[in-house]
Amino acid sequence: MMRSLWAGVSGLSAHQTAMDVEGNNIANVNTTGFKYSRTNFSDMLSQTAKIATAPQDTLGGKNSMQVGLGATVDTVTHIFTQGSRQSTGVNTDIAIEGEGFFVVSPDGGSTYRYTRDGEFNFDAYGNFVDSNGYTVQGWIADSKYKVDSTGPVKSIQIEPGLTIPAKTTENITLKANLARGSTTNTYSSIYQLDSDSATTTVDSTSAAGDPSVDSTVTTRFQVSEDFGALFNANGKAYNLQNNQGIWVSFENTVLDSASSATAMGAVTAGAGVAVNMTLNGVSITGTVGGVTSTSADNAASLVALINSFQTQTGVTASVVSGGTLKFTNTNQTAGDSTKNISLTVNAGDGTNLFAAGTTETEVTAYKYQYSSTDVDSSSAPAGSNKTFHDTEDLRKALQLQAQATSTGALVSINSDGKFTIKNPTGTAMNIATTSIKSSTVTENALFASTFTAFDGNLAVGSSVSKTTQAINAATHGASIDVYDSLGSKHTVTIQFRKYSENEWTWQATVPQPADVGGMSPNQNVFKGGTVTFNSDGSLASVTPTSLAVDWKNGATSQQITLNFGTANALDGLTSFDQKSATGLISQDGYASGEQNGVNIDANGYIIGSFTNGKQLTLGQIAMAKFTNNAGLLSEGGNTFSASSNSGDPTIGTAAAGGKGALYSGALEMSNVDLSKSLTNLIVIQRGYQANSKTITTSDQLLQTLLSIKQ
Repeated sequence: MMRSLWAGVSGLSAHQTAMDVEGNNIANVNTTGFKYSRTNFSDMLSQTAKIATAPQDTLGGKNSMQVGLGATVDTVTHIFTQGSRQSTGVNTDIAIEGEGFFVVSPDGGSTYRYTRDGEFNFDAYGNFVDSNGYTVQGWIADSKYKVDSTGPVKSIQIEPGLTIPAKTTENITLKANLARGSTTNTYSSIYQLDSDSATTTVDSTSAAGDPSVDSTVTTRFQVSEDFGALFNANGKAYNLQNNQGIWVSFENTVLDSASSATAMGAVTAGAGVAVNMTLNGVSITGTVGGVTSTSADNAASLVALINSFQTQTGVTASVVSGGTLKFTNTNQTAGDSTKNISLTVNAGDGTNLFAAGTTETEVTAYKYQYSSTDVDSSSAPAGSNKTFHDTEDLRKALQLQAQATSTGALVSINSDGKFTIKNPTGTAMNIATTSIKSSTVTENALFASTFTAFDGNLAVGSSVSKTTQAINAATHGASIDVYDSLGSKHTVTIQFRKYSENEWTWQATVPQPADVGGMSPNQNVFKGGTVTFNSDGSLASVTPTSLAVDWKNGATSQQITLNFGTANALDGLTSFDQKSATGLISQDGYASGEQNGVNIDANGYIIGSFTNGKQLTLGQIAMAKFTNNAGLLSEGGNTFSASSNSGDPTIGTAAAGGKGALYSGALEMSNVDLSKSLTNLIVIQRGYQANSKTITTSDQLLQTLLSIKQ
């Protein structure tokens, strides 16, 4: 009976403890980072009245007889389940999603405490502290704003009013595609060329905008461009292949008495005159005369016969007085066999034009054919077919031949990228252009159509001219602001221009009065850069790989490395059949700035925001992980300390090694389930009441026993 009385007392004591624990849970239902505690009961040692016996022979075994001596609280266990995350809008508030604890120190790093409460802020001295004033532990960034998380942790302190000095730009990184294919989305006119030579001297005003020199230089070098890399006025590639090009004549081809090498006679009079001749490779046979026998009538009949083949020969005939013929080719009929005049009088011909076996040839139309390799434009004199590689080659070849017709003819390329022909003095011209087309050379109609505007009469006069369609080069540009040693900002513009199938040139322009140098320094414009590509569109080479700049403002001269990509890789400049576009352009410099904010990312990096727009890493928050969280000792203030049963902490970074990620601007709330706790209160209350009943019942029995004695 006394045992039941003491058992009831132990039950009251245990349930009182449980009530205390549950009351504490409820009290901390709104405490950030608080972890619910659970009371675990166990029975006390039992009193054994009889021991258990084993079965013997026919007698079965008996169980022991034990009477329990009550209950006790075995442990109070912290339950470290994830609490809900609540947004606060405060950048320095941090919530942990997953395992782990923040590491804080109440004494500057001598001892450590561990917490899930991420309500942090910076104090007056820049210490990163929790709500208790304990300093948050982690790692501080070095002078290059890099964090070594492998070293020992220390108290995080960010100097108030932190400023960063200006950083000189050392690198420009560019990723872009330079269009390669039949069309281009960005282009500019080909470079202007005068009618004299590749080099000319001009005044400073005229030199402004010249592609190769600055406006203060009086001698400019004109830049010619490979026709194999050029585009028409609509941005479509000519894609010129070897020997493709155009026929051009600056006057009609004429064969008559005045132009023939031998005397041309009047057509034979009489009936049934035999015709047997070959004109531009076409056989013309038949008989003329019969109705009348005059020379003039037979000439007219012969003209009709010849003109019936005009579409095949390109040649028309006409009657000159006295029965003499005149052959004319305007060189406007398509086809290589229809240019110029080649007349052969065969045996058996009785027309009396020329003696049998005579061949008369007149040439005014010549081929201008593209070559993928460079050529010497001076090697194509007047009176011959021409080969060209670049714009200067074609310009000079056209001018040489035009001047054979009219000595005053001038051919140039204007600022709009159009070939221009003028005829200020000399002889009127009749110009014809058609594409080259034969059994061995395919027609390039796109290229030929550019020059058709030359066709027709060009009178003599300084105000008279003809121009082709515009001719363009594929271009692409990108600009970026860089910084000098004083933190001053300057804009660098990089302009690319297609030079050949796999090669682009580039130039860099900086604001005056700066000087920019490299392979060919030219005040504020650097020229002479090249970029080559492999057949698969990957980068082959870049020359040069840096720019030397003197800003002329007191700042230190600087060398800027150009990171345009790795050779034989696709990590920088590429050349695919896609639009020209810049994917990325960046640089590593910045102006000086003052800290005006801080953010914390998922890995615990403390990132400072500065007035110059930079965001730099200032430190990183450390996190701890324990083998047994339930073994931690509560130290108040939402902190815990390690115990022999928790194990030593593993210190590391967030979102790594089993430690959770961090969320800035939020706090982890208490994991107390209020409805569950209130239910537990009822259960504890009933348990307490039941144990109280045990005591009162035992007391009543004792009272009864005592009354029997009386």
